[in-house]
Amino acid sequence: MFRCVIWVLVLLCSSTADENSIGDADIFPSSPEIERGSTLKLFCVLGKHYTPHRNASHIIWKLNHELITQENYNIVNETVSSITIHNFTYSKAHVKCFIKYLGEEQLLVHTEVKSGFPPDTPRNISCIYYFDAELTCTWTSGRETNFRTNYTLYRKMMTEGRVILARTMGSCQSKTESCSFYYPDTPYSSSFCFQVKAENILGEASSGCVPIPMEKIEKFEPPEILSVKKITGIKQLLTVTWKMPEKIIPSQDLICQVRYRNLYSNSSEFITVPLNSAKKMGSCNLTGLWDSTEYSVAIRCISVVSKFWSEWSRGKKASTEEKAPSERVDLWRVIESSHPAGSRYVHLMWKPLNNFPPSGRILGYKIQYFPENNAALKMTNISSNEKVILLLNEEAYIISVTAYNSAGNSPEAVLRIPSADERSSQIIETLRTFTTNEEVVVEWVAFEPEVNEYVVEWYEELETDPFSRSWQYVSNSTNWKTNKKNFKPFVCYNISVYPLCGNKVAAPYSMQTYIQEKKPSEGPVADTGIPGKNEVTIKWKEISKDKRNGFISNYTIFYKPEDGKELNKTVNADVLQYRLKSLQPNTQYTVYIMASNEAGGTSGEPKTFKTLKFNKEDVIFIALPVGLSMLVLLGLWIACILKKHAFKKACWPDIPNPAESIAVEWPLDASVNNSFLKVVTTEAKTIDFEDVSVLEHCFPEDSQEGSLLMNCENHISACTDINTKSMINREKKILYDTEIEVDKCFSPSIPYIITDEDIRSQMHSTLIPVKEIQCIEMMEDGVCGSQHTSIKNEENDHEVLKLEDLSEKALFNPYLKNSVKTREFLISDNLPEHSKSEPKSQSTVLPPFHQNVAGQSYVTLDMFGLATAH
Repeated sequence: MFRCVIWVLVLLCSSTADENSIGDADIFPSSPEIERGSTLKLFCVLGKHYTPHRNASHIIWKLNHELITQENYNIVNETVSSITIHNFTYSKAHVKCFIKYLGEEQLLVHTEVKSGFPPDTPRNISCIYYFDAELTCTWTSGRETNFRTNYTLYRKMMTEGRVILARTMGSCQSKTESCSFYYPDTPYSSSFCFQVKAENILGEASSGCVPIPMEKIEKFEPPEILSVKKITGIKQLLTVTWKMPEKIIPSQDLICQVRYRNLYSNSSEFITVPLNSAKKMGSCNLTGLWDSTEYSVAIRCISVVSKFWSEWSRGKKASTEEKAPSERVDLWRVIESSHPAGSRYVHLMWKPLNNFPPSGRILGYKIQYFPENNAALKMTNISSNEKVILLLNEEAYIISVTAYNSAGNSPEAVLRIPSADERSSQIIETLRTFTTNEEVVVEWVAFEPEVNEYVVEWYEELETDPFSRSWQYVSNSTNWKTNKKNFKPFVCYNISVYPLCGNKVAAPYSMQTYIQEKKPSEGPVADTGIPGKNEVTIKWKEISKDKRNGFISNYTIFYKPEDGKELNKTVNADVLQYRLKSLQPNTQYTVYIMASNEAGGTSGEPKTFKTLKFNKEDVIFIALPVGLSMLVLLGLWIACILKKHAFKKACWPDIPNPAESIAVEWPLDASVNNSFLKVVTTEAKTIDFEDVSVLEHCFPEDSQEGSLLMNCENHISACTDINTKSMINREKKILYDTEIEVDKCFSPSIPYIITDEDIRSQMHSTLIPVKEIQCIEMMEDGVCGSQHTSIKNEENDHEVLKLEDLSEKALFNPYLKNSVKTREFLISDNLPEHSKSEPKSQSTVLPPFHQNVAGQSYVTLDMFGLATAH
């Protein structure tokens, strides 16, 4: 109360002070520290800056952002407002002063308030004394004050059980619950007492002076072990020797404790050894130990009047005397197949000795082997490892392995290696494996119950190293159990059980198993091959063994046509291809395969294929007729090539050459003929024998003595292309005074007749008058058109050959149906002079023909070229 009155007076005085003394605003007290649960009172003072428009009535208060109710406010004067908070329990809080004017809040000032407790009286004072080194005392301070608390440790001298304050021997300060005196301020005395005082902003508290004798709190350094050793010839014993520390209160008896533990055990054993303080050394014997066993030894000591043991010394190890191994090694073998040379590799392996306690440190292993039928050929190998490879021939061998140490050898472990061609009998009838929550169980049934020892062998299927196999001997039982941790999940294991008959190993019974399965890591990849019209063969390969994760039970082929419903087919695990039938032709399908085991299935990548529009049968049905047709045509073509002369002679017979005929004598001499041919060749360079058309003359078949006047049944065929350009340049006039450019195509004027072999009389030569001449005019495009022109006899100045009576009947030879007996040449006025001198019309009477006369000449039309009249 007195303190509050003083604060009020200070504030009242401050309100009447100079206007610049306070400033804009201030809060009193600043950062107060109060006892928790007490009343908090704060004052907020406005400066002249806020008056006269605002005063203390506009001040509001907040505690940690929460508005304090108006009932806790107190208006001291126009510029001072106070707040009172009862039972303040916050360990730390912020109180803020605001001014509110015209609906707006403005922070003026704030402060942090802490609450706590005054210190409690220190209790449980205890000390530890290290002779001539250190004196440390500790205590408990009670509840947390929430304020900084300082501690002072006083060391005082006692006289006859009474504390004499004036004889304080020393003190030390600390902010924690411990404090130490260091040498040389560590005198030894049995009459010290210790007192602790604690103080903070709210008050102080002191403990009483607690008497503590120094010898009762003595603690010295741990002893040093000098040696731990065995005695030669004495088994199961170790001798321990140690040295005590120097700084120990004199004339005090000691007790030392020896702790020893073998490395195969988790518990330790202790022995106690009394020691006179005058002795600086200590020793003891550890008996009843295990042979060939390593031990760890540590020591600690204490004064007989003290309550503090020293720390444990640093441990030291030693082994007891060894003895020869008492048990044989656990031996097994893996035999490889015989090589062509007759040799084979045998992998021998064994486990380290597991007898407990062990016999000692194994220095090595001795392997001896010899042929079963010849013990004199014994060979010996030494190995420091638990495995070896032997190269043996095809004979049966006896192999023994012993372990040895410095004390001797273990009993022999013997195995018989059968010969290469030896076949042992099957003793085990059935074998099965199953798993429980924590174990793997293998059970079997044997044909011969007298067999009472077996070897269970297991290894990963993909493991190729024989030395990675595991095995275990089983006696007097037909089942075997082991922890699941010995197997990996999702891995296939080969498990075999071998019966043992003495040192002989019978035929094993083997099977595969998974301890735990999951669905395959990947699915099979489909191979569609070459699809057909309505079917396709889907092939796939087995999933690799490391990705199966279990036994594959089946494969499912899923296939779906484009924009169709998905279908599936399931096959057994041993099927690696399947033919899908009843597919739609010319349709694209999507196919994928799922491999399944007991845990689930995994699908492979989808593949697409498209069925054919036609299958082989369709192609053969279409191609066979076409092929046969092609073969027929090819045969005809080959026949035409081979028989072309026969076909030509049958379809297009050769026409005899009139130039070689001796049936008539031509009136024109060679010079005239040559000049005529020369003119024809000169004027019409393109005329050849192919340009001559033959007129077919009609002879009445029923008239034997009728007129031989020939009527043309066929018009002149189109003349071949003639060099019209050269003829236009010459501007020649055509026969009959026509001025247009035209080529004249003449029909043959000199027909001839050959009597048939049935003609019995010779045919007299007659002259046949020419009544019509077919003229072909040259068109502009170079093609001759045919036109019939009637020429009157009175306009024709040429002589006409009169037809004479035939003395005998003449038969028409169809082979020479275009032949006539007379030939007529029309000579143009424009011909050269030597040609004009010749008769305009010339007739030649053919000599009579005789039937069946060899060598007689004949004349044909196709050898004559007709010159164009100029």
